[in-house]
Amino acid sequence: MPLTFTLDPAITPALRDGILDLWTDVSNAGGSVGFVPPVTAEEIRPELVRHLAQTAEGRTRLLVGHDEAGRVAATAFLARNSHRLMTHWLWLYTVMVHPRHQGRGYGRDLLAAAEEAARGLGDVEAIRLTCRGGHGLERFYASCGYKEVGRVPDAIRVGPGDDRDEIVMLLPLR
Repeated sequence: MPLTFTLDPAITPALRDGILDLWTDVSNAGGSVGFVPPVTAEEIRPELVRHLAQTAEGRTRLLVGHDEAGRVAATAFLARNSHRLMTHWLWLYTVMVHPRHQGRGYGRDLLAAAEEAARGLGDVEAIRLTCRGGHGLERFYASCGYKEVGRVPDAIRVGPGDDRDEIVMLLPLR
């Protein structure tokens, strides 16, 4: 059953807790979303609060996918570039699909919904995102139309002796 996507949903306590649970479960399953397992919800909460504050300020848009039971199953944040010479593209970040839903095409659905949201803004010409090397994420994003446009070797330190490339991906919308 497909996910139901909502752009800019009302931030209720239930939604906030659902995103926190999603982020914790994705992180602990090894997802590349800013944390290294094991991690607790309390460790993630300050970062989620920062994301939601940017959403409340209008600097960031939140895209949420709910499953058939109404649970938060996927999220992505779209952030306008604030530099006056770069307002024609936006960042896509903290892209997550719950591990229980992976392998069903929901990641592709999430990226398609993010692309639709970006196109709906009217003046956005591209979406940029970064991903962590070592998991093949760049191949997944490439299969969804993104192109690798940059790579910084060993930019991400996952742990002692475990450095990963930061890969910049771009999806042109025009």
